[in-house]
Amino acid sequence: MAILASGSGSNAANFMVYFRNHPRISVSLVVSNNASAYVLERACKEGIPTAVLPGPAWEEPRQVLSLFDRYGITAVVLAGYMRLLPPYFINKYPDRIFNIHPALLPGFGGKGMYGMHVHRTVIAAGEKQSGITIHLVNERYDQGPILFQATVEVEPGDTPETLAAKVQKLEHKHYPKTIETHLLNNPNHTPA
Repeated sequence: MAILASGSGSNAANFMVYFRNHPRISVSLVVSNNASAYVLERACKEGIPTAVLPGPAWEEPRQVLSLFDRYGITAVVLAGYMRLLPPYFINKYPDRIFNIHPALLPGFGGKGMYGMHVHRTVIAAGEKQSGITIHLVNERYDQGPILFQATVEVEPGDTPETLAAKVQKLEHKHYPKTIETHLLNNPNHTPA
C-alpha cells in the first residue's frame, strides 16, 4: 500500500509499525504534497521509499500513476492528506483508497473540515459524542461509503485539544485493523 500524508504523520507511523512484519500487506511508499512534512522523515527511518507530489504534479496522470505502479501499489491510505484526489487516481484504485475522518460522518465533514476545525465545530454544536469514521474515498470530500465508526463521549470540560487526543486514540486503535480486514476480506482485491 501507499500512504498519503501532508503533515507529521502519526497515523502513517502507526501503519508503518502495524504492517512492518505483516505476511500479506506492506507499506511500500509514502507520498506527501508537502516537501517538509515530518511524515517523510518517519518513512525514511522505517526504510520506506518516499515521494513528494505537490498540487500541480497531480495534473500529470501518467507520471503520477507510473510512480505508484513502480512500487506495485494496489491500495492507498490517506493519513491526514489535505488534497482532493483527481478522478483518474480514484478510478485506478476503485474501492481501494481509504480515509479516516475525525468525526462521525455524515456530520462534520466536507471541504475545510479537518483537524482542530472539526473538533471545534463538534464542541460548538453541543454534541454529546464524536469519534472516527473510516471510509472509502470517492470524488467528494468525506462522502465515500463508510466502513467503520467508533465513538467517544464529548465531556462538558472538553476542549478541541482534549477531544482531539481522545479521537486520535481511536484512530490509532482502529484504522490499520479496519484496513487490514477490508483488504484481506475483499475478494476483488489482491493484498498490497
